[in-house]
Amino acid sequence: MSRMVRCAVLKREAEGLDRPPHPGPLGQRIFDNVSKEGWKQWLQRLATIINENKLSSADRGSIQVIEQHMLGFLFGEGNMGKLPPGFQAPGGKK
Repeated sequence: MSRMVRCAVLKREAEGLDRPPHPGPLGQRIFDNVSKEGWKQWLQRLATIINENKLSSADRGSIQVIEQHMLGFLFGEGNMGKLPPGFQAPGGKK
């Protein structure tokens, strides 16, 4: 039987992650409160955030920015995690 969580992203019960997806206490918090589907949505947003802000997951400063976006997207904390102002998805209408 799958582990179920009350997903902070989806705002409903959903299948939980198999293991913490991020190191440390933040990773445990995500594991306890974010579903597989919620995490998938985050990964899609993360790609946009990295590309639009020219971040590198190998750079400690960029990781801190990514974590702030992560808190905003997953838990609604702070003012980060939303799409950049004026963002237009590739192929979207202008």
